[in-house]
Amino acid sequence: MRVAIVGASGAVGQEFLRILAERNFPIDDLVLFGSERSAGKSYPFKGRKYIVKLLQHNDDFKDIDVAFVSAGGGTSKEFADTITKYGAVMIDNSSAFRMDENVPLVVPEVNAEDALNRPRNIIANPNCTTIMMVVVLKPIEELSHIKRVHVSSYQSASGAGAAAMAEVQQQYKELVETGEVKTIDKFPHQLAYNVIPQIDVFTDNGYTKEEMKMFNETRKIMHSDIKTSATCVRVSSLRSHSESVWMETERPLSVEEVRHAVADAPGCILKDDPSTGLYPMPLESAGHDDVYVGRVRKDLSDENGLTLWLTGDQIRKGAALNAVQIAEYLIKENDIK
Repeated sequence: MRVAIVGASGAVGQEFLRILAERNFPIDDLVLFGSERSAGKSYPFKGRKYIVKLLQHNDDFKDIDVAFVSAGGGTSKEFADTITKYGAVMIDNSSAFRMDENVPLVVPEVNAEDALNRPRNIIANPNCTTIMMVVVLKPIEELSHIKRVHVSSYQSASGAGAAAMAEVQQQYKELVETGEVKTIDKFPHQLAYNVIPQIDVFTDNGYTKEEMKMFNETRKIMHSDIKTSATCVRVSSLRSHSESVWMETERPLSVEEVRHAVADAPGCILKDDPSTGLYPMPLESAGHDDVYVGRVRKDLSDENGLTLWLTGDQIRKGAALNAVQIAEYLIKENDIK
């Protein structure tokens, strides 16, 4: 199988290389693509070095079977036809096609079969916070329909890219050396020793685009009328996002049946014994594939309400791993040329 990675030099692109190697994804040939800034760089993969080619409108994708694309929405829109015109399956990590009715939005643990119906030969990877939440909501939805969700996210610096990670590290360095932060570029305010209640731009209804993604994408993935109200917050941890999730179900659920369902669900690990200090933390989930879940408890104000805490590596499950799992599902179903 011939595989392409578009945006190979970015944080997600580099994670693709690691995950494809770790999971022994069946690759006969690998082609890396990037911008003018990245073209010519080389990266190792399974004992060989691969040179990044300049992404262009040409026939470079003619023999590609699957293309993992993580180069931003503008690039995805511009090059979608070039990537797919010879039959390559484009698995896109940007927001460009997520709400396109002709593009499935897929989390394999939730709606893998949607990937089989792709009129444009494009499959969209959801937003990272949405992915991690729906992996956990799925087994609970199977117990009782979830009507509403309130979620607050605690999103690490790396969610804004590799340069953003470097920026927050630089901010801490400047604070130690000079007592003030001079480098503020990737975030609207200083992030070191701070939290910022804004991710992406604000929309007319007062929610940010990131928060609206959680509303719209959750409904599309789960094929549900579920309503999600989100507040997305940037925090200064470097890797892994966390979420505080409240939900209202149609019938009351016990803590034990929810714990049992989550513990048995694919992609979830239950870490829930607060009496011994056992609960999910981003420091632990970083570098791992599963979503960690804990602090499961009944809502004191609503008998049909539940609250839980989750954390997961947004570069792995929230981006690269989810895309690779989609491709693995297509291979299993003999649905890649």
